[in-house]
Amino acid sequence: MSRKNKIALVIMISLGVFIFWREARETNFQQVQHGLAHLQWAWLGVAVLLMLFSFVAEALVLKKLIEKPGEPHQPAWNFLRVPPIQALFNAITPFSSGGQPAQLVALIQVGYEGGRASSVLLMKFIIYQLMVLINFVLTMLVGFKQVMTNFSGLAILIAGGFALHVITIGTLLMIMFYYRFTKGVTQGFFNLLSHVIHSDKVERWRNQAMQKIETFHEESLQLKREKKKVIQASLLTLVQLIAYYLIPYFVLLALNVPHVDLITVFCMHVMIVMITSIFPIPGGTGGAEYSFKTLFATFIPGQTALILGMLLWRLITFYLGMLLGIVAMGIRPRRIFKRPINKKI
Repeated sequence: MSRKNKIALVIMISLGVFIFWREARETNFQQVQHGLAHLQWAWLGVAVLLMLFSFVAEALVLKKLIEKPGEPHQPAWNFLRVPPIQALFNAITPFSSGGQPAQLVALIQVGYEGGRASSVLLMKFIIYQLMVLINFVLTMLVGFKQVMTNFSGLAILIAGGFALHVITIGTLLMIMFYYRFTKGVTQGFFNLLSHVIHSDKVERWRNQAMQKIETFHEESLQLKREKKKVIQASLLTLVQLIAYYLIPYFVLLALNVPHVDLITVFCMHVMIVMITSIFPIPGGTGGAEYSFKTLFATFIPGQTALILGMLLWRLITFYLGMLLGIVAMGIRPRRIFKRPINKKI
């Protein structure tokens, strides 16, 4: 890990500690002790296992997409280490932008050629975005009316997160199915931009954009040819997301919260994920805590239990991934392919 990334890691942990201190400063410490003493550790264990399972499911998606018949099989660890590394770098970079390059380096380290690894990660990204969108649309049908009625401010943020995902998916689908039209629109956009910004910069941006469009279109053709792989990877991704979205439900059970409705809690967590996606701060820090506190205040009686629930939820869904990512980077993978690799994260 570079010095810059280490500094970012320290900053994010410090920021998280500050947020929880700020939220808990008026909380009665004896009540916190009482809450921990009566915690249902078995349910909390289920929540942790669901998070670990989501990492395993993501590793299986990667394995399904990248392995080819006739090649030597990679050790399980070579795939299992990739999702935590992604989680770590998502957590320390704005808009989770560092996760994709970190995965690429992790795959190159075990011997996969960079171009092939990039195309597989692109396929994985498309599938993930589609499954997130499907989950969210179903959630909107079930729980958005309640949020709109009780939390109109959050509803705007949720709609913003939804719009961001729709734009992302829409752009990808345009490149896949309307390649020439998308290229024409992109060229037109940069032609207009050249009248406002220095032409050298615009040309550099234009070349980068056109190269990305070209690469993505080529990989989308590969995606269309491997329908069986895509379907299997999509189902695994759906299972991965369901496991992740269920975590707050078991956190609430661990806190002995009465009358917890699984579907409602599931929907609320999907919406929290949508809200955090529009925050540029790494890991959605601040936005995640605020949205959890606001949405789950209706389920959790008392400020102490709410703060404790927020802490446990964030430790499991965010900081556990960071910790496992650090461990994964410390344990080197075993190379199957003989090509020497010197790439470092």
